[in-house]
Amino acid sequence: MEQVLFIVWRESVEALLVVGILYTWLRAAPQGKRGLAYLWGGVAAGAALAVALALVLLGISSWLSDEGQEWFQGIMSLAACALVVQMVIWMKKHGRTLKSELEGGARTSVANDNWWGLFLLVAIAVAREGSETVVFLYGTVSAGEGGGDMFKLALAGVGGFIAALLTFWLLQLGGKLITWRRFFRVTEILLLLLAGALLVGGLDRLISLDVVPAIVDPIWDTSALLSDSTGLGKILADFAGYRAMPALISVLVWVAYWILVWALLRWAGAKPAPAPSAARSAP
Repeated sequence: MEQVLFIVWRESVEALLVVGILYTWLRAAPQGKRGLAYLWGGVAAGAALAVALALVLLGISSWLSDEGQEWFQGIMSLAACALVVQMVIWMKKHGRTLKSELEGGARTSVANDNWWGLFLLVAIAVAREGSETVVFLYGTVSAGEGGGDMFKLALAGVGGFIAALLTFWLLQLGGKLITWRRFFRVTEILLLLLAGALLVGGLDRLISLDVVPAIVDPIWDTSALLSDSTGLGKILADFAGYRAMPALISVLVWVAYWILVWALLRWAGAKPAPAPSAARSAP
């Protein structure tokens, strides 16, 4: 439930940011108002593509046997983990130039009177965010114990979207407490923690299928101190991959994941080296 609400909230804010940037630019551009219909058409097309992907994933899952579903859900959890990390790294590298890149694409479309180019730009941007949301949600639900109450999951999704609208409005006010930089910094950490939970959840399924050796199972038992099925332990299990009785392979992979994430963040955040200055000619 909490994971679904968080994912829909975070991804919806990012989609609203993309649409908001283009909408503001089109309203300010002399010929931009002609492109508003293409903007909203692109939003609808992108959302439709995301819904189509969701139906495909549900369809594939329903065709598979019980063991096949275990395989599929385990793989989707791992794919969702990889997608979360990729998205965080991409935003870390391109977040500062996102506005100029989007406006540059829109400006090119308007200059060439290519409104379908604007439509495609918006559709791809929205479909990307929507598809990420679909994969994240499927991977998150798959990594848990069953699908849960679909009504509650849908309610969490609606709540996440409403929260995203409120968050976007607050961020647009440009307050000192909530800024875009702080928003992305905090949610970046939460997303990486969630990706770690998806990784452990997918690995649990592969261990149960005897695809991945547990090596030692369990390597310790902290259930008496902090159970992973209730209270704080359940929250840590859902958002960080905590296990009271983990297999050794899960611990090793989890540690390797954070080392890799640290290295990727360092690489994405590194500023490009300045061009070497021309050597001074000898007197």
